[in-house]
Amino acid sequence: MRIKKEPSNVWAEYQRGINYNQSIGLYETVKQNNNFYNDKQWEGVNAPDLDKPVFNFLKPVVSYYVAMLISDDVAVNVELGNETETGAWRPQAGGLYGADERLSVGELPVPYGAGASMMAERDVVPKVIAQEVDNIIEQTNLKYKNRRAIRNCAVDGDACMYLWFDPDAETGFAHTGTIRADVLDNTNVLFGNPTEENVQEQPYVLLAYRRLTEDVRDEAEANGFPRESVTPDNEDYYTNTEYDGDNDYTTVILKMWKEKGSVRTLKCTRDAPVKEETDTEYKLYPLAWMSWESVKNSYHGVSPITGKIPNQIFVNKIYAMAQRQVQDSAFPKVIYDKNKIARWDPSPGKAVGVVGDPTTALFAGFRPPEMSADPVNMAEVTVQQTRNMMGASDAALGNVKPDNTSAIIAVQKAAGMPLDIQKMDFYNFVEACVRIFLEIMRVNYGVRYVTLKDPDGNDIRGEFDFSLLGDYALSLKIDIGAGSYWSELMQVQTLDNLMSNQIIPDAVTYLEAIPEGYIKNKNRIIERIKEQQQIQEMMQSQAAMPPQIEGQEKPILPGIEEQGGPETQGGGLTADEVNGIISELVQMEDDEAVETVNAMEISEEDKAGLIEALAVAKGEGNAG
Repeated sequence: MRIKKEPSNVWAEYQRGINYNQSIGLYETVKQNNNFYNDKQWEGVNAPDLDKPVFNFLKPVVSYYVAMLISDDVAVNVELGNETETGAWRPQAGGLYGADERLSVGELPVPYGAGASMMAERDVVPKVIAQEVDNIIEQTNLKYKNRRAIRNCAVDGDACMYLWFDPDAETGFAHTGTIRADVLDNTNVLFGNPTEENVQEQPYVLLAYRRLTEDVRDEAEANGFPRESVTPDNEDYYTNTEYDGDNDYTTVILKMWKEKGSVRTLKCTRDAPVKEETDTEYKLYPLAWMSWESVKNSYHGVSPITGKIPNQIFVNKIYAMAQRQVQDSAFPKVIYDKNKIARWDPSPGKAVGVVGDPTTALFAGFRPPEMSADPVNMAEVTVQQTRNMMGASDAALGNVKPDNTSAIIAVQKAAGMPLDIQKMDFYNFVEACVRIFLEIMRVNYGVRYVTLKDPDGNDIRGEFDFSLLGDYALSLKIDIGAGSYWSELMQVQTLDNLMSNQIIPDAVTYLEAIPEGYIKNKNRIIERIKEQQQIQEMMQSQAAMPPQIEGQEKPILPGIEEQGGPETQGGGLTADEVNGIISELVQMEDDEAVETVNAMEISEEDKAGLIEALAVAKGEGNAG
């Protein structure tokens, strides 16, 4: 397909997209849906004498949809493909972390490949990607923007996320540039093939922006184009700009297309270029798209509230007329004889003059027939049935008396099942965003410093060349629906259950599996436990040795007279056991050695003897 790049030709493509949207009534539908969602439900109604109440039952349903779809956390699990199948692995000269082949493990520089703290490339790459994706999600505030996107999807019918790289953004590190995320309205996105909903299969994509004319002129001038070529226009397909009559606006079109496997872009207005053609080197369009309910042969979806607006109008009309009936007939009307009372004065306590018999001048307490309850009952039934059909029953919304909690939870889970289709679509939407993150990282990040943790829990900081991401076969898994299974809190709870059920064999295995940050000095505690285990193993091996030969010299613990037979000293420890323990304790700090002795399962007498013997041994060492 020949790609048109002149501003006039791009504008003609833009007009074709506008015509398609108008043919399916997109602009009117989006405007009406947003009005009804935002309580503007009487727009265009000419009834000045009628009160216009709004009983908006559509908005709570949309809020319920948004809450259900984004209630789970976003977790990214990255795996590398099978190297024997893809051949995507290639060793890097100078090591993975830079040409100097050195890393910083804690405070100590360690040569590349030396020590158990170094991680293999197969372990490093997934960790770097997962960590950087988490950073991008936090920096772009993606979780909040996902809520906005899902709200747009439920109200407008479609959600769109545009991702781009800002090279001038400060990051707080030596490198600059970060990824940005923009939530776009479906009215601002025009596909080259409107019958295909897959973004990556499009011949081209147009993104339309309604911007202040002066801002567009500044951008054009910065890119080397004359600013006077940018002029205001009168486009009216975008909300809110029509209410601002004091500023000039110009529609800017960003066109993206693929050429030789790479995404190219240009930016222009109706008559003038704003930014010249650029090769982004991305293999994917930086655009994620989601429709609430797909429509055959159309890239635009259908909102769940579009078909329920007539029900909302009916409910509002019923309540409006019911209110008018109450105002007209709820209170008694005063009826008087005008032949006897010229004018009725409702002032309290004021005398009223009559001509003739005053008992026949006034008839009070007249009440018209009461309104039937059928209209209000019908309105309530309409609201209830509409909510049920939309999958948002009272139980799902929590509008029930909690007599049976288990039953309510079961009903709420069952009520959320109709949203499983949209939930899967949302997972695919987020996965598309993450894959675009990887493309932008591969092209724009270059070499950056990253900090990881090795298997021993030490921080490793080094350089990582993100341009090599294209050489790896990545198996990307976006765990969202099961995101709770990836949460650290859930992992800790699972480990607690495994430990209490004795499925985990020992404390060291349990602590090594605990996520970082939950236990202070976790590595130090693991070292202490391992040392204690070594001492206990040594004591058990010493106890299994044959008894000491009678007459053999053996040390006497200071301050304790010899007790027991030839195998014991100071209680229950043999001489060999004492020598072995002291040889281990003298290598520790004083406080650490005392803690180790106190943790041993021996008598208090043996503990006191060991501490005294340790003091003597350390004193002799210092004296020597």
